[in-house]
Amino acid sequence: MIQQSPYLLYSDGRGRIFEDRTLYASGRSGWDALPVPLADWIPLPAGGSLYELPGRRGIGIDARTGNMRLCEKGWAVAAFLPPAHTGLWLAAYETEPGAPTLPLFCYSAAGWSEGRFFAPAIRVEPDIRQESLGYNEKEIRAGVESALQAYPGNRLVRHLAENCALRYHCPAARNYFLGRWECPVPSSPACNANCLGCISFQPPEESIPSTQDRLDFRPTAAEIVEFTLPHLQSAPFPIISFGQGCEGEPLLMWETLQQAISEIRRNTMRGSININTNGSRPDAVKALCDAGLNSIRVSTNSARKSIYEAYYRPNNYVFEDLIRSLQLVREAGGWTSINYFVFPGMTDSVEEFEALCRMIRETGLNMIQWRNFNIDPDWYLGRIGVSETGECLGMRQLMEGIQSEFPKLRHGYFNPPMERIQGNFALDFAH
Repeated sequence: MIQQSPYLLYSDGRGRIFEDRTLYASGRSGWDALPVPLADWIPLPAGGSLYELPGRRGIGIDARTGNMRLCEKGWAVAAFLPPAHTGLWLAAYETEPGAPTLPLFCYSAAGWSEGRFFAPAIRVEPDIRQESLGYNEKEIRAGVESALQAYPGNRLVRHLAENCALRYHCPAARNYFLGRWECPVPSSPACNANCLGCISFQPPEESIPSTQDRLDFRPTAAEIVEFTLPHLQSAPFPIISFGQGCEGEPLLMWETLQQAISEIRRNTMRGSININTNGSRPDAVKALCDAGLNSIRVSTNSARKSIYEAYYRPNNYVFEDLIRSLQLVREAGGWTSINYFVFPGMTDSVEEFEALCRMIRETGLNMIQWRNFNIDPDWYLGRIGVSETGECLGMRQLMEGIQSEFPKLRHGYFNPPMERIQGNFALDFAH
């Protein structure tokens, strides 16, 4: 823990970042700038990044008077947190008229102290599968070449190689080409939601671009089985996961996935078969469980129907469908997680805490994956129509409250392999 609050950071607009020693860094919760408890600050983890926030002035705490004021020296700065870390406070700033909408990344508070950058965050997952130091570019490229030679006609393997691993540096795709752990399986070019912050499709009239290109073909069951079956048979702690950020909703391809899962399970029972989904088709989820699906991760920005539907803007499904999907997987003996988009000031509100508790009880949820919400905070709150977020507990207090209320519920960041699902959560991927 640091000895004093870190100093506020600002950018000069030319790629250089400085600390302002007249201001301590503050944090944002909902619409409000507040002091950050000292215990919440940790050194910015390896793999973290700093962003300039153009058109925005950082809000800090005057080191002399203790009053909140703007930093006029340059633009505000925020931190991007690497996988396995959850932010406790957003960057605090005031947006000037005409400022551009921020792209789809997370914007944690950041500061400078004792010769290092700091961010208010906690590590929620001991799993090292996406550590930045764990990737060797030469080995990844060798794995890509080997896979393309082994599966020359497989469009999915080529997509994972050329787009996911080499173009976007997707950690999961890179792990696949290194022959280890969780293998992503993009499955659907279409979606039945219109998420405001979709990273693979944004209408041309929107002010933000998508950060990735969506899958543009429908893979066959044979293409899926061809490369996922060997992965399950040979990789350490193997998982295959349908549903990725570079695609639509995999449940719209459920018949294809059902065929693929059935064929895989005819050949091996090793490893875990997971789906990352919006949970919109309980009937499809049931069919996949019958075929051999082991786990599901349902993404949501909220446990409240009104907040969920304002962001997801679902087509032909409702919030209650995702609840039913989670229940069906539990009834089938499978593992259930939610991919919970953390937004300090919304996620930790008293109303959200109560709704989350109801969801956990109703579904018998196994795990919460506490994921940082990649979105412009002002834009998000404005688009879903939230002007007041209500009383908030604080993110650390929320997570501790959930742990106290549901001591068997797992907290983490990644889909667990079968070894962890079966009880060994002390498992170290390094060995």
